[in-house]
Amino acid sequence: MWYFYLAYFIAGLFLANGVPHFVNGISGMKFRSPFASPPAVGESSAVVNVIWGMVNFIIGYLLISGVGRFCLGFSLDVLMVFLGALIAALGLAWSFSRVRKS
Repeated sequence: MWYFYLAYFIAGLFLANGVPHFVNGISGMKFRSPFASPPAVGESSAVVNVIWGMVNFIIGYLLISGVGRFCLGFSLDVLMVFLGALIAALGLAWSFSRVRKS
């Protein structure tokens, strides 16, 4: 079903988005989050970022495990997760590099 692949793609987006929040949080550093003031521009505490990173990981996991029968290995399922993660990673890299320059 086509919507399984859409769910896997979106799971990749969530999984990639969870990485910078989780890593900065467990490193004890503040980082941008939707809960900052102003939202998505200001920085949230390390604890908030750990929690937000975990929420992203959980959503990604639930999309992968709860939709269809995810097939590991060289499959379209895995490709869609990686494609979602790649697009999210490139978008996040572009966005964060623009903020850090100013």
